[in-house]
Amino acid sequence: MLQNTTPTQVSFLGLHGTLPLAVAMLIAMLSGILLTLVLGTARITQLRRLASRRRRQNR
Repeated sequence: MLQNTTPTQVSFLGLHGTLPLAVAMLIAMLSGILLTLVLGTARITQLRRLASRRRRQNR
């Protein structure tokens, strides 16, 4: 991170600014991790509910 301090133009959803390249990459990585966790948790919850309903129907 200390080597990638070159200012980089960033535009996202109508927001514009300049960030060091390392910071922009860090934000992108953390956003990807967060999005994956949220979507993964939602999908697991959906599958658990479906499995629970099917178990109740088979009794």
